[in-house]
Amino acid sequence: MTNDFSLKLDTRTVAGKKVAKLRSEGLVPSVVYGGHSDPINTQSGLIETTKVANQAGKHSPVHLTIDGKKKLAIIKSIDVDPVKHRVRHVAFHTIKQNEVITTEVSIHLMGVGESAAEKAGLIVLQALEHVEIKAKPADLPEALELSIVDLATTDDKLTLADVKLPEGVEFAAQEQDLELVIANVYEPSALQAQNEAAAGDAEEASADAVGADNGSDTPQDNQEEESRPGGKGQDEPKQSNVDANK
Repeated sequence: MTNDFSLKLDTRTVAGKKVAKLRSEGLVPSVVYGGHSDPINTQSGLIETTKVANQAGKHSPVHLTIDGKKKLAIIKSIDVDPVKHRVRHVAFHTIKQNEVITTEVSIHLMGVGESAAEKAGLIVLQALEHVEIKAKPADLPEALELSIVDLATTDDKLTLADVKLPEGVEFAAQEQDLELVIANVYEPSALQAQNEAAAGDAEEASADAVGADNGSDTPQDNQEEESRPGGKGQDEPKQSNVDANK
């Protein structure tokens, strides 16, 4: 079951472009949604926030303390700086201890390197890494574990039907496809051939795209005029606009 994660938050009055100053001071702006109350703008220290975000992820409940008041929540989104790899913003959603919630958890393959297939020189690849489940917060597992030890030949595979869900946990989909493949066994030569074929298709598609960019396949007389001139990346939001909404 899940570990107990906790984080102390302070209410935040700074918003918009001014949150950049908070980040420079080692603070992470955040927001807490949920219930019948308005969202609460909050902030917390970078080190402790990063630790909780990394360990709890988007599936483990977090015990929040906001100006002395306690709330239980899960992380709905984490904004990370793509260059500095620092947490820039976190959105929490409050939940109730006895309320069944839906969330995504990882599927961990156990016994990697110990299967009969791998010992025979075959390759085991994971095809499905996450699945949505529903459970009460106290019953949520950190991950679903599945052993590959019994895989022996290229005819063998693991599907969702092989996953043993913990007590109190169900798949989120009402009619979950249990035949979804989680792991397959491949001959190295067959896998290499697949990769080379996929690379060839990608190169061909890329060449077609270059031709279109050069105007070889694109009619020039019926193109709509740009509604927002500015060239490449014109529709990408600026960080200042993102901050203004936080």
